[in-house]
Amino acid sequence: MATLYLFRFDLSSIGRSDNRGCYLRRFRGQGQLEPSWALRRRNVVAVKSVKAFYGGAYGLNDNKTGLICTADELHYVSVPNSDWKLALWRYVPSLRAPSRNHPLLLLSGVGSNALGYDLSPESSFARYMSNQGYDTWILELRGLGLSTTEQIESETLEKQPLVNGSVYENSVGSSVSLGDGQTSNIATQLRQWNKNLISIIDGAQQLGPFQPFVQGVTSALEEFQEQLDVYEKYDWDFDNYLEEDVPAAMEYIRNQSKPNDGKLLAIGHSMGGILLYAMISRCSFKKVNPQLASVVTLASSLDYRPSNSSLRLLLPLANPTQNLNVPVFPIGPLLVIAHPLASRPPYILAWLKDQISVEDMLHPTLLEKLVLNGFGSVPAKVLLQLSSVFEEGGLHDRNGTFQYKNHLRQGNIPILALAGDRDLICPPEAVYETVKEIPRQLVSYKVLGKPGGPHYAHYDIVGSRLASSEVYPLVADFLNRHDMV
Repeated sequence: MATLYLFRFDLSSIGRSDNRGCYLRRFRGQGQLEPSWALRRRNVVAVKSVKAFYGGAYGLNDNKTGLICTADELHYVSVPNSDWKLALWRYVPSLRAPSRNHPLLLLSGVGSNALGYDLSPESSFARYMSNQGYDTWILELRGLGLSTTEQIESETLEKQPLVNGSVYENSVGSSVSLGDGQTSNIATQLRQWNKNLISIIDGAQQLGPFQPFVQGVTSALEEFQEQLDVYEKYDWDFDNYLEEDVPAAMEYIRNQSKPNDGKLLAIGHSMGGILLYAMISRCSFKKVNPQLASVVTLASSLDYRPSNSSLRLLLPLANPTQNLNVPVFPIGPLLVIAHPLASRPPYILAWLKDQISVEDMLHPTLLEKLVLNGFGSVPAKVLLQLSSVFEEGGLHDRNGTFQYKNHLRQGNIPILALAGDRDLICPPEAVYETVKEIPRQLVSYKVLGKPGGPHYAHYDIVGSRLASSEVYPLVADFLNRHDMV
């Protein structure tokens, strides 16, 4: 029987002012929660704040203490037929807000953890929605953020001392061995290459002003090397997210929040929105209710062909990656390496910053926090399947036999689709290519940004300085209109 650890901290450490006891009494009065639900529910650990070991980026300041989970609660849900336990960050509704009928699920982009939806108190999509009265949950897909397996848990605990906590048993007994630790030829080759590169960089002390960059690169590479044994287990694709991770999270949220009609509201950014479109399409084809009251997609599309998306630059990597059987693409470590060259003189990679945020829309400190801590590594299989958005018919399933765009017309879910006028990754032309496949009476489409400014790049829709005044209210108004039973 597996053992899970429950760590308890004072909520004041994350600036929470609402009385959580009142919140629990409020829901117990409606018959929706048991008094000691956090310990009685299956497959769950709930904590008020926990230090997180994010596989990827410690950053250039050598801060190896990890991140802080800024949600009110952190839950774990097991994925059927898998060793993974997915992290769900929960933000409880404000007592000052109107009571809502549906919980809200937030899905992030490819390789992204929960940080993007809760970057700071002033740039927190999740906190804004909970303050509107929504029971808000951010899902971290397998391999990202705090989602974990037993192997990753043991390695993480070796890196960080445990605080005093109470030990509880998981009633499901989900302890599963991940193998005998044998490494493949791929992992061995990557490890040797990585060691050689670290040695070269360690000898580059003469680089003077580039020394912080050298330290950051070394840290990222060392982190990548430490996790190679884990990375070779990264053997899943987009359809695994769609068919296993998201349904497991939705079922868990329904069991916790107990909406009367069993439905959720959902917001998806980038690949998160693609997952929502694909779910609606698949359920429409199978004539199954997706259990969604309404959906908001942010910078998402199933078909990128009409656009000049910068993701086309990655297409030449698809075939070599497939032929070499490379198991993982280290998005997080690569961003850590690139960030100093994009944000500091001589700005060799300045164009990378524009992929994320338009000038003056995101404070440099927050941009650095996002880049250094907001991304992990993803299996090459995920990226290879997502590359089909540039093929005839758009995104298809792993077998190439089901094109997700073809069945959106059969759906009946209200959708708000938002695009950024300066989004280089998913331009408005790409967003509209999917929007036009949805019944007109069900979809609302808007391009954010004005000719004279402000402008919105790919992440600006989620956490820029103007998102809380121009984007969040727009999304909340749409969800409020469809939060009916």
